[in-house]
Amino acid sequence: MSEDRVGVESFGYRQELKRSLGLWDLVIYGLIFMVPIAPFGIFGSVYAISKGMVALAYVIGMVGMVFTAMSYSEMSRAFPLSGSVYTYVGRGIAQPLGFLAGWGILLDYVLVPTLLYVVSGAAMQSVIPGVPIWAWVLAFIVFNTIINYLGIEMTARTNRIMLVAELIVLAIFLVFGILAIASGRGGAHFSFDPLYDPGRFSLHLVFGAVSVAVLSFLGFDGISTLAEENREDARQIGRSILLALFLAGALFIVQTWVAALLVQNPQHLINTPSAQDSAFYDVAGFAGGRWLAVLTAVATAVAWGFADALVAQAATSRLLYSMARDGQLPRILSRVHPRRRVPENAMFLVAGVSVVVGLWASAQSNAITLLSTLVNFGALFAFLLLHASVIYYFGVRRRSGKWGRHLLSPAIGLVIIGYVLSQAFPSAKTVGLIWLAIGVVVVIVLRMTGRRVELSGLSDGQEGKE
Repeated sequence: MSEDRVGVESFGYRQELKRSLGLWDLVIYGLIFMVPIAPFGIFGSVYAISKGMVALAYVIGMVGMVFTAMSYSEMSRAFPLSGSVYTYVGRGIAQPLGFLAGWGILLDYVLVPTLLYVVSGAAMQSVIPGVPIWAWVLAFIVFNTIINYLGIEMTARTNRIMLVAELIVLAIFLVFGILAIASGRGGAHFSFDPLYDPGRFSLHLVFGAVSVAVLSFLGFDGISTLAEENREDARQIGRSILLALFLAGALFIVQTWVAALLVQNPQHLINTPSAQDSAFYDVAGFAGGRWLAVLTAVATAVAWGFADALVAQAATSRLLYSMARDGQLPRILSRVHPRRRVPENAMFLVAGVSVVVGLWASAQSNAITLLSTLVNFGALFAFLLLHASVIYYFGVRRRSGKWGRHLLSPAIGLVIIGYVLSQAFPSAKTVGLIWLAIGVVVVIVLRMTGRRVELSGLSDGQEGKE
């Protein structure tokens, strides 16, 4: 067997999920998860925190995520399984740490669908005030659960349609935005200030903005949860992760640069929180008229509530499935539908959590901010352990000798992610640490009750890749 064609059977599992996804299915999945127009929804917040250097925040965010993507690429070749960081850290370092990595990113995966539903519901309510947010949340959840239940191929086909629609809206905005800048409308003109403003630049300032902007990048890692549905060799997971990240990053930088140049009253936007929620739509309206403002708002709602939440639910169910398969969560979550071959119970659990938390969040004024910061904390903590697993597994256990790929790259990623995490909001760090403390307690209980997982796999002479 080719070293890049190692199957799940080599790790002690049965191939239960359907292998039907090609390279571009995975890339599209990652793009949809990240949402090519993700900055539409948080542009105002990132602009205010960065004092206008919003494009720079996305450049730094992409650099940090590239190093993380490279670590995902290395570990996905070594362990072509669907558990993402739970699998990589557990097999690369030690199973208890793998559980904590999975537990940490669960804070991201389980809450991100709810966050997406609530943001989309709020956007739709701004267009159709008569329909409450909770009604939109329920509609989005029902639609996405049905699509995911019909099978991964249906999810992939829906992804393609959604991606084309998002790119069309983005192209329309960029055309009207660039024309407005070129004509000098409202004093707009080309400038490098959104990328670097020497009068305002500071590392603390920019990395504070990166800690929010990184929300737009979260999702490229979700590709790794589809490893057992990838029909090609294991290297394809890494390729698709990097390709999706570079494509999304380029789109994020371009659209935020154009939008930043069209802001009419920068100081008002920086100092007025209420103006930040609608900042991008206001810029779109200035560039093309009221119709473009409505179009970008509706596109944000559809992209976040349907497209992004659809793949978020799929990724979360695969993570729950992997942890339940190892006995780290209730075994009932590892049930796979015999014909559709999707983890149905895990999928329904994600939908149930989204309903409960979504209904609660719909009635809270600060729920979106809290959910956003918690999602980021969980993901960034898991990324830290991912980088450490590359260094330990390849550098210490395997002694690969490839210092660039297995020491320097993950070390740089670890430093960048660690600094971004340190700049997160205090409330996010407090709640996030409480969540991790609960995870530590769960690990202790699992070990005391004899539910310690023995991770089977290939011998040291065969296991993984260099």
